[in-house]
Amino acid sequence: MTHLRVTGGRVLRPGGRVERADVAVDRHEGTIRAVGSPDEVDEAVGGDVDESVGGAAAETLDAAGGIVIPGLVNAHTHVAMTLLRGYADDKPLDPWLREDIWPAEAELTPADVEAGAELGALEMIRSGTTAFADMYFAMDRVADVVDRAGLRARLGHGVVTVGKDEADARADVEESLAVARELDGAADGRIRTAFMPHSLTTVEEEYLREGVAEAREAGVPIHLHANETTDEVDPIVDERGERPIAYAAEVDALGPDDFFAHGVHVDDSEIDRLGDAGTAVVHCPASNMKLASGMAPVRRLREAGVTVALGTDGAASNNDLDVFDEMRDAAMLGKLAADDASAVPAAAAVEMATRAGADALGLPGGRIEAGAAADLAVVDLDAPHLTPVHDPVSHLAYAARGSDVRHTVCDGEVLMRDREVLTLDAESVQERAAAAASDLVDRVGSA
Repeated sequence: MTHLRVTGGRVLRPGGRVERADVAVDRHEGTIRAVGSPDEVDEAVGGDVDESVGGAAAETLDAAGGIVIPGLVNAHTHVAMTLLRGYADDKPLDPWLREDIWPAEAELTPADVEAGAELGALEMIRSGTTAFADMYFAMDRVADVVDRAGLRARLGHGVVTVGKDEADARADVEESLAVARELDGAADGRIRTAFMPHSLTTVEEEYLREGVAEAREAGVPIHLHANETTDEVDPIVDERGERPIAYAAEVDALGPDDFFAHGVHVDDSEIDRLGDAGTAVVHCPASNMKLASGMAPVRRLREAGVTVALGTDGAASNNDLDVFDEMRDAAMLGKLAADDASAVPAAAAVEMATRAGADALGLPGGRIEAGAAADLAVVDLDAPHLTPVHDPVSHLAYAARGSDVRHTVCDGEVLMRDREVLTLDAESVQERAAAAASDLVDRVGSA
């Protein structure tokens, strides 16, 4: 049996407590074998040493001066949009999409999506993210990147039917369903899938009902944007006389395995309905602020029993994929929205980025305990902006940055050791992405 040991640091345990401990990982199973003192870990693993990888030293990650945390979960993004980072800023959502983003996306090739996804995977590994949910196009290319990078993901093809004829609309729905069926279980089981209609206003009811019904039959969850702006609420209220979450329930898109992005403009009845259904909400505070979409009622959602996770959204509306930024933004914006400094405390923000994210996506991870998936990161606390360490959980939410991550592990495999990404060639990835982005902008300009 082959083991990895994370030694010499403090560990963030379930419930938010922090204790000095080592972590033993069973790399073959991809799970945490033990958490405890060095002697307890030795006893748990039986002193096993894998000579094929150079003995005990090759099996050790040094966490001295740091804190071992569950791998972060980016529960809503469009990862290939790294190619559009900084391409179109400082506009409200609707004109930003119609005037800038959708025309650029119309020129994307599968090779572009792969290049952007590689760049996003590199960025996430370097900032301690081990799992993410992605809604985009050319998902077979994204799945290949997830496999090579060693990450975990919930993937789906985003469906938009408005503005399309019947044949194209049905083809888009069928592609999302095909992706959900065919990619589920890829990358040695690290990839799961979902049916992903873009939103309740960009997929017409006929196609939404048909797609959801087939997804239910296939046993795959639903992921969509909901109540991001008032423009996603008012048309449904005006046309149907009901709120968007009620509409989602009517078309059977509101279930315990489903997760909705944003949830900014939800009223009390919708919050209660989400809580009763067990449908998770992915809060994207940076994107919501940048696009002036509004402030999600995070405290009220959590009080109603809704699982609230964190997402960066795409890098074009954020403009990075650093979940540490989202923790800080979620805590700060949650206080402002509730007019209460205690509304979203540090521990809640960290939970949203770890355990709640894994739960929302239905993926392993989010906990450092025996038997849990070995998805973890080591955050180096030995930096001026993290000194002194009165409360490491406070530092994780309010002061840490993605660049403070020393090691990243997913499914028991070391993806980054001492800031060096081992699964991707960082220099080549950045060069390919920069070239793809430049060519894309040239094509958009000549279209």
